[in-house]
Amino acid sequence: MPRPIEALVHLDALAANLDVARRAAAGAKVWAVIKADAYGHGIANVFPALRRADGFALLDLAEAERVRELGWRGPILLLEGCFDARDLEACSRLKLWHVVHSAAQIDLLAALKTDRPHHVFLKLNSGMNRLGFAPSAYRSAWLRLDALPQVSEITLMTHLANADALDAASVEESLAAFDAATAELPGERSICNSAATLRFGARLAASAGDWVRPGILLYGSSPDHPVHSAADWQLQPAMTLRAELIAVQTLAAGASVGYGSSFTAKREMRIGVVACGYADGYPRPAPGTSEHGTPVLVDGVRTRTVGRVSMDMITVDLTPVPQARVGSMATLWGCAENGVVLSIDEVAHAAGTVGYELMCARAPRVPVRVV
Repeated sequence: MPRPIEALVHLDALAANLDVARRAAAGAKVWAVIKADAYGHGIANVFPALRRADGFALLDLAEAERVRELGWRGPILLLEGCFDARDLEACSRLKLWHVVHSAAQIDLLAALKTDRPHHVFLKLNSGMNRLGFAPSAYRSAWLRLDALPQVSEITLMTHLANADALDAASVEESLAAFDAATAELPGERSICNSAATLRFGARLAASAGDWVRPGILLYGSSPDHPVHSAADWQLQPAMTLRAELIAVQTLAAGASVGYGSSFTAKREMRIGVVACGYADGYPRPAPGTSEHGTPVLVDGVRTRTVGRVSMDMITVDLTPVPQARVGSMATLWGCAENGVVLSIDEVAHAAGTVGYELMCARAPRVPVRVV
C-alpha cells in the first residue's frame, strides 16, 4: 500500500479562478503565470484548466518547452528574460516573448543574428528595486530597442511592489512613475499582478491595462491575506493536501506529545497521528503549543495541530471529532470531502509564511492526482 497522503489539483477551481481574473481585468488580456511548475501544482496538471488564458508567463526555457509540447501555440512570456545568446536562439525557435530589464540584455539582442524579430517587454523599475530600468533611463532603453531590427514589438511593463498594501500611496507613486516614463511611447502596457488585478484592474484597464499577470490568485490564494480572504475574492482552492490518520493515542492529563514536549495535555484527550510532515512540504514552524495550534480539518471538522511538526508526522487534537479513527482523513489545506474549505492562507499565516511558499514546497514524494 502507498503511504496515505496525496495532493489533489482541482481543475474546476483553476478554471473558476481564471474567470475571476478575467472579470477583474475588465477587458485586458490575461497571462496565466505558471512559474515554479505552476506554483507547485504541475504545469501539465493545470494546463487543461488554464488554456483559455491569452498567454502563459513563466521563468525558464524548460517550462516554455513543456507548454509547447502540451500543444500551446499562443504567446509565452519569459518573466526574467534571457541570460545569454543561446536563450535568445531558443526564443526564436519557440516563438517566445521575453522581458528586457537591463542594458546587457539589449546588448545580447543587438548581437543576435536572426530573421525572426523578437517581441519584448521593456521593464520599468517603479519602486520594487529588483529588476528594470530606472525612470530616467527608460526612454533611452526604449529608443535603443526600437532601433534594432531584431525587435518587432515593445510592450511597456512594470511590477508594483505594494499592490497588496492597505496604504495605496506607494501604488499611486509607482503608477505615476510609470505614466511619466512611458508618456507618448507607443505599445501595449502590462502592470497588474494578482493583487493589482483584483484591486485596481478595472481602473487601470481604461489606460494601461492591456495585459494583466495573475499568478497566486489562479491557485486560490488571496494575494492580500489577511486583509482579504480567498473567499472575499471568490477564489477556490486549486490544491488540497490531505492524509489519513495512521494512529490514535490517548493522552493523560499532564502528558506531552512530540519532540521537545511543546504541547502538554491539560486533561485527558485523544490525538490523531497524520501521515504528513515537513518532508512532505508541511511547514515545520506551524505552531502546536498548548496555547496555539494550526488549523486542520479531520473528517471535515475543524480542529488544530498539537505538538511539533516532525519529518513524517503531525499530531492533531481529536476532541472536536470524537468519531475519528485510524483511516479518517485529515485535510491540511484545501477542500474536505464534505465541502468544508481550509484556506492555505490560514495555515501559512499560522506558520508565519505565505500560501505561495506552501504551494511550492510540496515534496516530490507526495503523489498528485488531478480531479
